[in-house]
Amino acid sequence: MTKHMDEKLFQAMIDNIETLADQWLKMRQKRPNSIYSSDADEKYEALLREQNALTTKTIASSLLEDKEQYQQNREQWAAMVAKSRADLGTPIYEVLEAVHQFRTVIMDFLDTFVEEQENDITKQQILKWNHSIHSAFDLLIQEFSKMYYHITRERMKAQYELIAELGAPIIPVGDTIAVLPLIGEIDTERATRIMETVPAKCIEKQVDKLCIDLSGVPVVDTMVAQQIYSIIQALSLLGIKTALSGISPEVAMTSVQLGFDLKDIKTFNTLQQALQKMGRKIEA
Repeated sequence: MTKHMDEKLFQAMIDNIETLADQWLKMRQKRPNSIYSSDADEKYEALLREQNALTTKTIASSLLEDKEQYQQNREQWAAMVAKSRADLGTPIYEVLEAVHQFRTVIMDFLDTFVEEQENDITKQQILKWNHSIHSAFDLLIQEFSKMYYHITRERMKAQYELIAELGAPIIPVGDTIAVLPLIGEIDTERATRIMETVPAKCIEKQVDKLCIDLSGVPVVDTMVAQQIYSIIQALSLLGIKTALSGISPEVAMTSVQLGFDLKDIKTFNTLQQALQKMGRKIEA
């Protein structure tokens, strides 16, 4: 009898997928730039309906004895929704709120279903359904949160690596000659990234002559001077000859005041002069 009623509730939920989605979507309010906004583009409503159908199937399948399909549905839902919300930049609290709202819809549906069955359902059966449904929603949230975290973490890592790459780009201008154009302020974190990545990049690109262009650096303080000198020393140990270009009068004066010894380092007023001296022909 219990198994029969489980299957009956399962089928009732599947048969009412569209109705349940309608009730859930009616709960939306206006949210600026949100997929859950009541005035969101129609394509987003279509996406929400598609994903909500899987939500219903997942919750319904948790009622059956065969848990394999339930697990597959849950993992599919978490992966699909996490990627979709990460792509849209949806805050996680909006997703959790939407899941909570649909939990309310499902529990209201359960109440109606129980009332329609009159005396065919025991209190034990109702408690079992309540436990199964709430557990299913809790696991959905858990799976989604884990998947969302991994997706956003990987994307942040990729963005960080891109920023690091753009912050210290090694630009080949010949077979073995390259330029490191430094632009903007250099703080401790950026200086550390430059120190960590530039030597390896030079080896990777088979560079044996590197020009560090400082024309885009507005201020050279003690930390920047020390880091640049450390980079030059590290490159020298690797057999890479280094030159500095684009040193403005202000930067030169600051370097002297800070005791930054440039006598053993080739310096040039412009990048063009440096490249010509390093053997790179510059066409007019």
